[in-house]
Amino acid sequence: MFIVGIIKPHFFYPTPPPPPAAAMLAATVACSPSSVTFSCSPKPSAELEQQQSNNNLLTGKPKTLLHTNPLYQTTHANLSFEFKEKILCLEIMGVNSGRALAQNPSLRTVSLHSIHEIVTFLQSKGIHLKDLGRIFGMCPSILTSRIKSDLDPVFDFLSSDLKVPDQNYRKAVNKCPRLLVSSVRDQLKPALFYLRRLGFRDVHALAYQDPILLVSSVEKTLIPKLDFLVGLGFSKADAVAMVLRCPALFTFSIENNFKPKFEYFREEIEGKLDEIKEFPQYFSFSLENKIKPRHMEVVQRRLNIPLPLMLKTTDDEFRELLLIKQHILK
Repeated sequence: MFIVGIIKPHFFYPTPPPPPAAAMLAATVACSPSSVTFSCSPKPSAELEQQQSNNNLLTGKPKTLLHTNPLYQTTHANLSFEFKEKILCLEIMGVNSGRALAQNPSLRTVSLHSIHEIVTFLQSKGIHLKDLGRIFGMCPSILTSRIKSDLDPVFDFLSSDLKVPDQNYRKAVNKCPRLLVSSVRDQLKPALFYLRRLGFRDVHALAYQDPILLVSSVEKTLIPKLDFLVGLGFSKADAVAMVLRCPALFTFSIENNFKPKFEYFREEIEGKLDEIKEFPQYFSFSLENKIKPRHMEVVQRRLNIPLPLMLKTTDDEFRELLLIKQHILK
């Protein structure tokens, strides 16, 4: 029963009952840490305020965020009660509901029960509630996935193909949430097969460090980037050795990374291909913020410093290196 006022002699202080969506919010945040339940009984308003201020199970956001939610405005009165519940539950988990609905329109019709099943399933795999805001925010289509045909196969793949133990599912998924929206048959297995053929043997490294490679298209991403390196003048064997040494090469843009940086290397640094073959990490440094400024300083001082030393050192180490080189020349 809701407490609507406090009666004192000769005085009555009415307090309006909470709106239906707020009652839903109370029910949600009052759930146990092990699961998110969307059908608890409403609490008296005094308990509601206490729970909203103390409960951190789903999000660290202040309760004022929910009080200012558009769903509380009269202009949104035409929204269905279930839709309001859905929006509030997403916000409580830390998901930007507007962005999620824009990226995954199917969220408009999926039931709250289905979302609850997804959350419960991911928790059973070791994913923490505090992880869900980022995971669902990056890949809102997870919220409308089918557990048996979409999600279960991904965890089977992690276990059988990448040898990820149950307790480490969370580590792999947090590193790359896109794993959960990738087809095992059409994406993950073909990518793993191709990467193994290239020489990627450490499946744990693929699972925990470079899972982005597993969700990259073999035909549209991996092969074209390897071919581009070959087109720069490297042999196929050298190009493969470079991506094995620096897997991040597969994640760099041809137009925005490879082309401008290689052009600067060839035209301004006047370096040799062997330098990049031995130090493919060159492409991982910012052209404007590190490569150009440091190269210009080296040129102005008429010094000769290898690429790794020029780029890998900290600012202080680089200045010290310049002083040492200048002292040697004198």
